[in-house]
Amino acid sequence: MYHERTYAQIRRRRLRLLATALVGALLALGCFWGSQTLQESAREQGAASLRDSIVEAAKQCCAVEGSYPSSLSHLEDRYGLSINHADYVITYEWFADNVAPSVVVVPR
Repeated sequence: MYHERTYAQIRRRRLRLLATALVGALLALGCFWGSQTLQESAREQGAASLRDSIVEAAKQCCAVEGSYPSSLSHLEDRYGLSINHADYVITYEWFADNVAPSVVVVPR
């Protein structure tokens, strides 16, 4: 048997569809925002870890050779330090043989 829909039923159905689409869009937006936040946090943690690795390698160099390295490439060549230069900008400032270098690592 054919049952004709009333205007109120049509309106309720449209509102349910609109609410469902809105909730879906909000969930998608929330997932996107959450993934961006996690990715940024991971990049910052990677930068902090890289800075710690550089400082530790410089300390090891000072203990072995008696002076801090004058360049970052010295640590990469002789102490096995591996740096992803495409993802991080590194500022390595060396002042003197007996002064620990200043290291700043910033994610790109």
